[in-house]
Amino acid sequence: MDKTQCRTPGQLIDALLQERGWTNRVLAAVLEVEETGISKVIAAKKTVTPELAISLEEVFGIPADRFLELQRSLDLAKARIITIPNPARAMRAQLFAELPVAELIQRQWIDVEDMRDLEAVDSALIRFFDGQNPTQIAGTPHAAKKTSAGEQPSSAQLAWLYRVRQIARELLVPRYDEGAARAAIPKLKSLLSAPEEARHAPRILQECGIRLVVVEGLKSSKIDGVCVWLNEQSPVIGMTLRFDRMDNFWFVLRHELEHVLQKHGMTDPSLDVDLNGTVVDEEEKMANAVASDFCAPRARVDSFIQRKAPIFPERDFLGLAKVLGVHPALVAGQIQFRTGRYDLFRSHLVKIRDRVLPSAVVDGWGDVAPVGIR
Repeated sequence: MDKTQCRTPGQLIDALLQERGWTNRVLAAVLEVEETGISKVIAAKKTVTPELAISLEEVFGIPADRFLELQRSLDLAKARIITIPNPARAMRAQLFAELPVAELIQRQWIDVEDMRDLEAVDSALIRFFDGQNPTQIAGTPHAAKKTSAGEQPSSAQLAWLYRVRQIARELLVPRYDEGAARAAIPKLKSLLSAPEEARHAPRILQECGIRLVVVEGLKSSKIDGVCVWLNEQSPVIGMTLRFDRMDNFWFVLRHELEHVLQKHGMTDPSLDVDLNGTVVDEEEKMANAVASDFCAPRARVDSFIQRKAPIFPERDFLGLAKVLGVHPALVAGQIQFRTGRYDLFRSHLVKIRDRVLPSAVVDGWGDVAPVGIR
């Protein structure tokens, strides 16, 4: 046999023996091994070890790697014959690559005893995603078609959205009243003077027929919030509070409220991801502008920056916050965003999560919202 056409190490050894006119016994004598061992290697009944490959290299001048490569190919071919194909492995790999299944189980979003039970995991996920296959949810009418950054949402982000919708369905609130929602804006505005006042926001929104749900984001997702509708009379605002800052809370809340008022997201929810980053959607730009003015009027902030840059005296900054009637955190957040100087006034960026969660419908941070999966 031509040495270049050999498929196994035994075939290559046999070809080299024929080339030299040797027998198995001669090779065994040269290598100082048993002849039966050589015969078994040639018959593919015994493996070529690295040690034997080196000895063969010394005898025949053929690199040891060549014998080992042939042995590896032979072993793989045998394994393919013996191993029973299992399509479930590929399914499991796809499922676990797209969704943080372990975290969904830990957060009790799905009820599965053994993560290795693929059938149970798949059934639980189908229930979680309202009867849809989790690998196909991105193409369904009620899935988010894009994020605020113009990207297709990840499966983890969609899972968060479904959890928000799931919890919101359990809440009993009045029918949505747009007039009441617009009238609620001044009420919300009056809460901007102190972080503890944020506890009233869930109730004010609920009285307008807007469900506010706070769901901690999954580790693999970066979501600020979402506006989604259960039906034409039932808007939902979902928030993650991933930045525990007073200015971020009010910015995101007002941003999502504007989506509600404009009836955005009624058919295709848009997940708001990194609202302080690049926003390409016109609806998002509009909501951002409204949210900025709500926290601290942009004209006043821009005027302050133009007059004081590059030095921003603390006294003047606090004076602006007092004149605007808002907590300094909201002015600080706007100045940081406008200037890119995130080192400014950091001591004023107070935390707010602990003030909001006790009065809100919450899932996360150790709490699990009581939900009956439908």
